[in-house]
Amino acid sequence: MKTDRDRLSPVDRAALAIASGFGAGFAPVAPGTVGALEGVAMFLAVRAMGVRTITSLLILVIFNIALFLLGLWASNRTCVVTGAADPSQIVIDEISGQMLSLTPLALMSSLSIAGLFVGFVLFRLFDIFKPYPIRKLEDLPGGLGVMADDALAGIYTGVLVWLVQLLFLR
Repeated sequence: MKTDRDRLSPVDRAALAIASGFGAGFAPVAPGTVGALEGVAMFLAVRAMGVRTITSLLILVIFNIALFLLGLWASNRTCVVTGAADPSQIVIDEISGQMLSLTPLALMSSLSIAGLFVGFVLFRLFDIFKPYPIRKLEDLPGGLGVMADDALAGIYTGVLVWLVQLLFLR
């Protein structure tokens, strides 16, 4: 990353911290996967609050919207600071997309490890291979391009996770 950390404003430092998943984006290997694992951990933390079904779905929807908007701001600011369109250190998009992909599991009365695993693997596959029109969303400007492709990958995955959970993993 082409930043001189001593010259970053406190707001730029906060944006970089958020965009990098508080350091996950600096993992030497597979930072996107590390970010996605943070998304799984966040989902489990919200789920551990003990709220189930429609109420937990509503909480997760609000959380997902807030996380997306925060990621939009942080990734946009980080793109400006670094001068790169989508620096590899930005993983807030993976965190947000992974959260989106697991949200349908809130509708299930019990959480299955298989459902979590399927959601994690499918999200990473959609994020890496970017089937149409996911790849097109990367062309959007700044933070929107960073966040939108992972959001759509999360939505695709969420639909499949819900179907797999409903049909096979009850």
